[in-house]
Amino acid sequence: MLNLLFPKVCVCCTELLNSGENVLCLDCLHSLPIASFHKTGSETLKDKFYGRFLLKNATALLYFHKRGLTQQLLHNLKYRGKKEISFFFGKWMGAELAEHSDYTQVEMVIPVPLHKQKLKKRGFNQVEGFGKEIALALNVPYRDDILIKISKTGSQVFKTRILRFEAEEVFFTQNLDDIKNKHVLLVDDIITTGATLEKCALQLLKGENVSISIATIATT
Repeated sequence: MLNLLFPKVCVCCTELLNSGENVLCLDCLHSLPIASFHKTGSETLKDKFYGRFLLKNATALLYFHKRGLTQQLLHNLKYRGKKEISFFFGKWMGAELAEHSDYTQVEMVIPVPLHKQKLKKRGFNQVEGFGKEIALALNVPYRDDILIKISKTGSQVFKTRILRFEAEEVFFTQNLDDIKNKHVLLVDDIITTGATLEKCALQLLKGENVSISIATIATT
């Protein structure tokens, strides 16, 4: 009865989902621009941070193309409250990372945080489901109380704005003893210039003997 009143539809094309489909229909799923650097062995994403901070591993599940499926998915996630998208990709990424030796050494998952005002307005951090599902797959803690954002930024619509807002972002860490001697996986929804992740990583590296890997839903 519930499915009759509120049928499950694909979050991209809005077609009815068939039995066995979840969040995305098979057509949209097979049309996604897969990156999965952890499977290909490519260090292209890791190289983006070369000389900026010491990074063990870096991966993203999808490529982001303007007006493409990934953009549509992230827009639905962030601005239309489709939180199931975050969990969907977290389960996908988590299952793959749990089979990869570089990531089975991760001891904690930490999300890039939202400013408290934006969190209150949106009601959720769009990377929360992604991070929680990865942590579950790796059997490690998910901690959103280590990294805190203390500056508020507006919507990142155009690249010039992205550059300006990333320059204004300020983060700090607390409970640093909890990440002492740990391999931390820092997670976010998308990598653009990498400035946000760099700022977060540099804060986490203030902890004693901390090592950092990165996983995101998408990358430009």
